[in-house]
Amino acid sequence: MSDEEIRKRWQRNLMLKPRIEKVTVNMSVGKSGEPLERAAKVLEQLTQQRPCKRKAKKTIRDFGIRKGEPIACLVTLRGEKARIFLNKALQAIDNKLSRDHFDNYGNFSFGIKEHIEIPGTKYVPELGIHGMDISVTFGRPGYRVKRRRHAKSNIGSNHLLTREETTLLIKDEFGVEIL
Repeated sequence: MSDEEIRKRWQRNLMLKPRIEKVTVNMSVGKSGEPLERAAKVLEQLTQQRPCKRKAKKTIRDFGIRKGEPIACLVTLRGEKARIFLNKALQAIDNKLSRDHFDNYGNFSFGIKEHIEIPGTKYVPELGIHGMDISVTFGRPGYRVKRRRHAKSNIGSNHLLTREETTLLIKDEFGVEIL
């Protein structure tokens, strides 16, 4: 299906137009204590939300990680906050994404090596420099039937999102170049 056909389909039926469900920002430090606290402060400054800590799933002796030890922090953004943060994060990678960053259902992920690459971020020597992974999840109106508790149901195959639809949406709304 061509880009114009997809746009016409969205105009005819608003239930088919994809939307950003959430943006998940993950900073994995690999250590608990002071390095994790500094990463959490950086994440809070970037997103204006308090991050939650994630624990190690298993022990890895070579890295000095024990099961149950907090080693990462994570923030989930929704709505307008997600859109604003995603716009800044995409500018940090020069508004360019590879087709390999997208999965079959249209979601995509990318990484930023240094958080100071994000526009409007200042370097604070006490906090250091941290990298992050950003995952963007898309959905359509009607996807709630898959997740709700009462009367849970499957989504029809013609209502599922595709990689082409989300790449078109990202190009149109954020001006991203797909390589």
